[in-house]
Amino acid sequence: MRVDEQLKLKGQIAFVSGAARGLGFAMAEAVAEQGAHVVMTDIDADALASAADRLRAAGGAVETIVLDVSDLDAITRAIDGIVAAHGQIDIVFANAGLSAGSGPRTEAGAMANVDLARWSALLNINLTSVFVTIRSAAAHMIKRRQGRIIVTSSIAGLRGEPMCGYAYASTKAAVANLVRQSVIELAPHNVNINAIAPGPFLTDIGQGRLRDPQVASQFVADVPLGRLGSPHEIKGLALLLASPASSFMTGAVIPIDGGASAY
Repeated sequence: MRVDEQLKLKGQIAFVSGAARGLGFAMAEAVAEQGAHVVMTDIDADALASAADRLRAAGGAVETIVLDVSDLDAITRAIDGIVAAHGQIDIVFANAGLSAGSGPRTEAGAMANVDLARWSALLNINLTSVFVTIRSAAAHMIKRRQGRIIVTSSIAGLRGEPMCGYAYASTKAAVANLVRQSVIELAPHNVNINAIAPGPFLTDIGQGRLRDPQVASQFVADVPLGRLGSPHEIKGLALLLASPASSFMTGAVIPIDGGASAY
């Protein structure tokens, strides 16, 4: 089969959490451009509606669900509802997550100042909600013996990252290993699961702190390419992992970071 044919997604149903902006929107855009019907979800109803309108204007087939992934039962209801409406779910991006704020190089991010309530909230959103998303999707994919699940980790989950908070780095490391652990159960059913590990991208995560030139310069100092990533630059990798072109890939945690994880 030609490579361009392997990247086509016509007739497939995709779910993307955290799809209203940033990397989640780019992931939704990537699969919509290749013909998938995309169910975009996000907690921000207004931003979600605007994002969906952008994809529809470009010819994409999309629908929306306002979804707070801290409500674990709501995740399962959303995925079950998609299958009830469309008869299948083929691609799942477990992307929604939160930042933990400053890293341990700052006084605010030091261990002694970590807010345990915030820690627990990030554990629920960045890890437990991802597990529930995987479990809910896999229940349907296993029955059809096909499906692709893509989780958003981070290079902060692959190494020490002084610019990222403890809870963020810890939960992103956990989801990377959750992907590896899931392969043991899912691979025999022909369900592929992989993770994307972004470096610093110019998005609104963490209240958009990377839009502050001083903060951005601190992140860029550790990036060999010498700049932040733009969300559209994640689209190629997202499409690869969502498509039949990655049929022999599972359990991978793939950095996309301008070379930051190279040293």
